[in-house]
Amino acid sequence: MSLLIKNARVVDYSGERFKDVAMCNGLISAVEESIEPAGFYEVIDAHGLVLMPAACDLHCHLRDPGYPQKETMETGMRAALAGGYSTLTAMANTAPVIETPEQVMANHHRAKSLGLCRLVQAAAAGVGLEDAVPTDRKALSSVTCVLSNDGKTIFNDDFMENLLIDSTKYGFVVSTHCQPERKMIKRDLALLEKVGGNLHVGHISHRETVDMLRDAKARGLRVTCEVTPHHLFGYDMDYKVNPPIRSKADTEALIAGIAEGTVDCLSTDHAPHTVEDKHKGMAGISCIEHALAIYYKVFSDNGLPLSLMSKLCSYNTNKRLGLNGGSIECGKLADVVLFDPKCIWMIDDKKMLSRSHNTPFIGREVLGRVYMTVVGGKILYDYGQTQQSGSI
Repeated sequence: MSLLIKNARVVDYSGERFKDVAMCNGLISAVEESIEPAGFYEVIDAHGLVLMPAACDLHCHLRDPGYPQKETMETGMRAALAGGYSTLTAMANTAPVIETPEQVMANHHRAKSLGLCRLVQAAAAGVGLEDAVPTDRKALSSVTCVLSNDGKTIFNDDFMENLLIDSTKYGFVVSTHCQPERKMIKRDLALLEKVGGNLHVGHISHRETVDMLRDAKARGLRVTCEVTPHHLFGYDMDYKVNPPIRSKADTEALIAGIAEGTVDCLSTDHAPHTVEDKHKGMAGISCIEHALAIYYKVFSDNGLPLSLMSKLCSYNTNKRLGLNGGSIECGKLADVVLFDPKCIWMIDDKKMLSRSHNTPFIGREVLGRVYMTVVGGKILYDYGQTQQSGSI
């Protein structure tokens, strides 16, 4: 299978340029001023649309296995493709909890058989997502690079310290869920300074958290963090998510943290629920299919370049997972999106592909439309606005 995209405005972490991009055998094979179409299976004329690396999500919930009424792997991945995502890191708070190598491999096998998004299935750090009995982290590290008790906070200091030690020993990333946010992140940073480790702080929301992380990085601590679309797009709202949507000052601090480099990654924390569950007060938001448009609206409004957005959505997230994607370069994964940065549209729950439509942003205006998502050189989502030149 070979694919050629011509006349594209190529944007990635390194900047932007107008290029033709060829893909073959799942990888980007050429990035040149002009590539002749002869010999390519499929040719797409981008007509100046942005071609950038597909997004890689470090934090989402596919609810699979156990909660098909909320989401399935297939519905979540189809929503993700519509949102420009090629790779998903799914949390382990399913039913049953993903806590053994066999469960991780079963989900990886299901994802491969679907042929939609790439899946990094996170595993629980503690049995039953509790901070009492550790899972077999050595065995789990052979099948996944992310361990997380997300959905529950690790309150046990000794458990967290040993988890950080194991993350260095076995080479996995610890992705945290911190409630109360500032107290637990302060504790985790102190433990990181004490014993080291591969710490990734999930879905930060508070301006004081940005201050703590900026200081930690200035002191040489190796830590990364992420921000969600809803914590950038909303403020002073009572819509139930964890952590809460906070004040305008907090939102502004998160944006400043992005601009200065304190924030490393943009992750969705896509957390679908049924209408009934939301009425009962469950925390979560369905956002993966309009996350990039929210991000770009925020970036555009604050004078931040699309190349920086690509860095935080693709380059840094691929790097954190040790994957060969996130940039438009020869030899990299042929996971790309065609994106129109000028398209203005409104979030419409009736058009969402996710099984759950829980979002407070219905009717809100966003910027930028994903027209095509390519994974491994194969077109898996096509909004219908690009023009195909024909098979050669």
